[in-house]
Amino acid sequence: MTDKVLVSAPAQGYAAYRGEIDSAVRRVLESGWYILGKEVNEFEQAFASYCGVRYAVGVANGTDAVHLALRSLQVGSGDAVFTVSHTATATVAGIAMSGATPVFVDVDELTYTIDLQKLADSIKAYGRSGAAGRPRAVVAVHLYGHPCSLRELRALCDQYELFLIEDCAQAHGATYGGKPVGAFGDAAAFSFYPTKNLAAFGDGGAVILADNEVAQRCRALREYGWYTRFVSDIPGVNSRLDELQAAILSVRLKHLDAELESRRAVAARYDVELGTAVVTPVVLQGCQHAYHLYVVRAESRERLQTILSEHGIGTGIHYPVPVHRQQTYARTPVGAGDLEVTERLQTQILSLPMHPFLSTSEVTRVVTAVGVWGAQRPARP
Repeated sequence: MTDKVLVSAPAQGYAAYRGEIDSAVRRVLESGWYILGKEVNEFEQAFASYCGVRYAVGVANGTDAVHLALRSLQVGSGDAVFTVSHTATATVAGIAMSGATPVFVDVDELTYTIDLQKLADSIKAYGRSGAAGRPRAVVAVHLYGHPCSLRELRALCDQYELFLIEDCAQAHGATYGGKPVGAFGDAAAFSFYPTKNLAAFGDGGAVILADNEVAQRCRALREYGWYTRFVSDIPGVNSRLDELQAAILSVRLKHLDAELESRRAVAARYDVELGTAVVTPVVLQGCQHAYHLYVVRAESRERLQTILSEHGIGTGIHYPVPVHRQQTYARTPVGAGDLEVTERLQTQILSLPMHPFLSTSEVTRVVTAVGVWGAQRPARP
C-alpha cells in the first residue's frame, strides 16, 4: 500500500538530524542542569542574531510569547489590542491573558494578513469611542508564512502611537524588504511547536525584542517576576523554555535556511503545476514567504479534500472556525467594517502537504490528485 503524503512530518525532522539531536540531548542530560542554563542562553543569542535583533527570551510556548510580549510593553487591562480573527486561537488567547481586550479586524483578500485600511479605520473609531479601552497595540499575524505589509503597518502604528507586536509563529525565516520578520515590531512572538518551521520536540516559544529594559522585564515576567532570584518584584508567571528543547532548537536552527529552500522549491512546483485548478498563494513584491503552510482556495473544498484523501493525500484546514465564531470569543469587539473576507475564507481554504522532507514523487502525487479534482469540476456557465 502506498504511504500517505503527510501535511507535516515532525518525525522526519528527527530522522534527518538524529545524530546531532541525540548528542545535544545527551549533553543536557549529563549536565545536570535542566532549566534556564547554558543551552537556553546560547539558543537565545543565536536566535536573536538570526532574526536581526538584540534580545531573545525563551518561553514555554507561542501563546505565552504573545502574552509576555504585551506585558513586557506594559499593555494590559483597559487597553485595546487590534488583531485578526483568521488566525490560530493562540493569538487571541495570548492577548486575553495579558488583560487587554482584543479587537478583530478583517484580513486582506490576497495575503490573508491584516487589512491596513480597516485597521486604520478601527484605530480611529475606537480612539473616539473608547468602547474596548484605549488603543495601545496591534498584534499582526504573518499568517501561513507570508509577511504583513510591515512598512505601512509600522508607519500606521507610529502615527497613532501604538505598539507593534509581530506574531511570527508561522513565519520563521520570512523576510520583508530583505529584513527578517520580527525585526520591525516593538516585540515579536515565536512558537516552536513540533510542526513549525523551526521546531522543537515539545512546546516552546520565544519573544524577541530590541530594547534592553523591555527584555529585562520579559525575563522577569517569565519567571515569577524575579529580577533577583526568589524575589518577585512584579506579578509574573512560570513560562520557561527548558534546556532540552533549547539544545534541540540550536541544532534545528543551523538547518533552518536549507529547510526553507526546500519548502520554497515545493511551493514553486505547486505554483506552476496546480495551474488554475485552485487559487494558489500570492507572494507580494519584496516579501519572501516562509511557507509554513501552503494554503489554496477552492469553491468545492469538501469534494477536493475527499479526492485527495482517496489518493492518500493528507490535508488540513487552517482554520475551520474563525476565532470570532468560537463561543469563548463570540462577544469580542469587531473593528470598523465587517469580517467579510474572514468569513469567506472559512469555507474555501485548504492546506496541502508542505514540509521540507517532501519527495519529488510525493509532490507529483499531490499535483496529480488536484488535477483529477479539477477535471471533475462542472464547467462554469
